[in-house]
Amino acid sequence: MAQKTIKLTLIKSTAGRLETHKACVRGLGLRRMHHSVDVIDTPENRGMINKVHYMLKVEEK
Repeated sequence: MAQKTIKLTLIKSTAGRLETHKACVRGLGLRRMHHSVDVIDTPENRGMINKVHYMLKVEEK
């Protein structure tokens, strides 16, 4: 059975943001603006997404 994934795109810059928010963005694998990644839908990833949701575009797959 394939695991459910979420597509994330960084739509706002991390410049001037809290260090914990920058760490969450890096932890999700995002490097620069308009960079997209697919992450596995886990509680840990959901927590990081919820923390920085205002900087992300989230698409369920």
